[in-house]
Amino acid sequence: MKRNILVVDDEKNIRSGLSLALEMEGYETFTAEDGQAAWELINKKGIDLVITDLRMPRMGGNELLNRITSSYPNIPVIVLTGHGTVENAVEAMRRGAIDFFTKPVNLDRLTLVVKKALSAHDLAREHEELKAEVAQLKKRNKFEHIIGKSQKMVNLMETVSQVAPTKASVLITGESGVGKELVADAIHELSTRAKGPFIKVHCAALTSTLLESELFGHEKGSFTGAVAQKRGRFELADGGTIFLDEIGEIDMPTQVKLLRVLQERTFERVGGEASITVDVRIVCATNRDLLAEVQAGNFREDLYYRLNVINLVVPPLRERKEDIPLLMTSFLARYTKENNRPIEGFSAGAKRALLSYDWPGNIRELRNSIESAVVLARGTIIELEDLPPQVTSAESSSTVSLSVGITLAEAEKHLIIATLELEGGNKTKAAQTLGIGRKTLHRKLQEYHIDDK
Repeated sequence: MKRNILVVDDEKNIRSGLSLALEMEGYETFTAEDGQAAWELINKKGIDLVITDLRMPRMGGNELLNRITSSYPNIPVIVLTGHGTVENAVEAMRRGAIDFFTKPVNLDRLTLVVKKALSAHDLAREHEELKAEVAQLKKRNKFEHIIGKSQKMVNLMETVSQVAPTKASVLITGESGVGKELVADAIHELSTRAKGPFIKVHCAALTSTLLESELFGHEKGSFTGAVAQKRGRFELADGGTIFLDEIGEIDMPTQVKLLRVLQERTFERVGGEASITVDVRIVCATNRDLLAEVQAGNFREDLYYRLNVINLVVPPLRERKEDIPLLMTSFLARYTKENNRPIEGFSAGAKRALLSYDWPGNIRELRNSIESAVVLARGTIIELEDLPPQVTSAESSSTVSLSVGITLAEAEKHLIIATLELEGGNKTKAAQTLGIGRKTLHRKLQEYHIDDK
């Protein structure tokens, strides 16, 4: 898609010369002889960038700049000036112009500045569009912290909405860093117990002795260091939900007591004799294959089936790459605010690297990478070099290797598949990257029998 550039100058030869140079670079140009005519064009046409002289009849460049920055703040403006009025050009930059050129204009430098300005404009616009999409997704899906529009995440959120109001125990499975705790949060928030307590226990962080005391409490003097009676997490969760993260790490004796709580809703504190009854919903999470643990004799089969009434599988980030731009935008907004950094978006290279990387650490790794980049970025755009080394190495792999001897059609098919993967399955962006129309891409997907679902 051609970009529209408006050239404004009262000298016809300057208008014509600049227009010709820009058209040779592939831009669509419009011209105006003064600020008033330019303003009328801006209100009628989809102008992407304005190049304007400062001294003109009817309406000068300064007034035009004021109107553009006020009504169309996303349109970049470059000002032109004679040698004797450089101070005016500098003042124009203070009021919003992105650069200035003295006449005669250096065309090579001008085309470079135009290209960079439009690229930055595209990044800012894309960032704002993604921010709006993130806000809409959160509003529409009722999930404050779960972000995703991929089919796998849509299906997961629909299931969470269906399961949350019930009393069923839920087992959340998935790799480390995929956001299992966020799913547990959503289950509690959408449940009938939302006003009750929500207690979280990280089972892998405690020894077996401490875990039993943490879950069920203990009586004074029941073991060395038990100087006072302590209520356990199950008591604290009465009337609400308890979330047991990394449930696969608990030992057999604790599994027996947990099974009893599930079956009878009763237990005794460590060192105690009185039975305590609780009304608690249990939500668990693990990155292990619990069924394999059952078969290996490391996890009780009866407890497994009690916990696994509903199994929610959170997909890894590499299987939902179309969600990465939304997550990038959300984390960028969060960490620019926290660190008071004026970061506006990601460069094309940084974006390609973030989309190409497989993210073995999933959302946690993506979040940490963007937080680091926000802190380290030297400008207002996150560049490739601002990202961690393991992520930037993925950018070099975003190429297609073709063997000599394959047909042109086969080469085109490989390129289309690779581009779709790079753009996270987004056909509109893939078509733009390939330099073809969306209808043409759709036709080629059918022609080459490429599954684009």
